[in-house]
Amino acid sequence: MTESRLPAPRPNELHGRVVLVTGAGDGIGRAVALAAAAHGAQVILVGKTVKKLQAVHQEIIAAHGDAALIAPLDLEKALAKDYDTLAAALMERYGRLDGLVHCAGILGTLTPADHYDIPTWCKVLHVNLTAAFVLTQVLLPALRISSDASVVFSTSSVGRKGRAYWGAYSVSKFGIEGLTQVLADEMRGSAPVRVNALNPGATRTRMRRQAFPSENAELLATPEQVAPAYIALLGPSTATLSGQSLDAQ
Repeated sequence: MTESRLPAPRPNELHGRVVLVTGAGDGIGRAVALAAAAHGAQVILVGKTVKKLQAVHQEIIAAHGDAALIAPLDLEKALAKDYDTLAAALMERYGRLDGLVHCAGILGTLTPADHYDIPTWCKVLHVNLTAAFVLTQVLLPALRISSDASVVFSTSSVGRKGRAYWGAYSVSKFGIEGLTQVLADEMRGSAPVRVNALNPGATRTRMRRQAFPSENAELLATPEQVAPAYIALLGPSTATLSGQSLDAQ
């Protein structure tokens, strides 16, 4: 882990950049998508609930004009052709990809390992890790075209040190940490693509409420408060940073 000393993003930090955000319908993904558009990016909104994506799309249009594209994708059920269709549509419209932010994820259940439901385990590992890998892989050609591309995976403190009962979620985040390091090492010197992991920390989201139902949410950071760290990792001011696991808070 590296201490987060990320610079505050400038108003035009992402001017002219094309950024794809998963989980863009709500929570941290929504906040990152809105912030990316506010900082000048063309944003591709990826998520499984079209109604939520449309709401974010309308917010961006109202504030910044036609600066977003909706790309529905259910990471649990998507097939290879769905990923290929998304990549082809992105290339046809933009010709490249400058930023990829993985915010989509599911918690699963908090339960002892000897009672963990196997189908739930497989679902969490697929959505949180395998689908993130597949989407990154299919978009690598578009990222390589960019002169300065950035991939940001969302990680967690339980992906750095295992915690009892966190099961598949914890293991999936350990996988994200490893994937970040592998991809960063592969890209280093071979493509202008940097890869980092960012832990948003305790944030006021639906997943956090699911994990800690008795917690006072008013004491937590909002998604809007952690979004600037994602924007900083997408912008040119962190162009030399890769292979790191950082904290937003």
